[in-house]
Amino acid sequence: MKLRRLVARNLRDLRQKGRLSQEELADRAGLNRNYIGMIEREENSPTVDAIEQISVALGVDPAVFFRER
Repeated sequence: MKLRRLVARNLRDLRQKGRLSQEELADRAGLNRNYIGMIEREENSPTVDAIEQISVALGVDPAVFFRER
């Protein structure tokens, strides 16, 4: 599986598991909601900094985005 798809799926799963909207996650991570949506739709690859911000906002280790479930 391509990393972009893996990150997108894991991000969406973790966000939904935390019962957060894209807007809520974006606010917590200090990112734009459109950017979160683009990552989840595999239209954009997140930067390392964005992965760090999102992982802090979700309370997870950044490595979880790269693990197959």
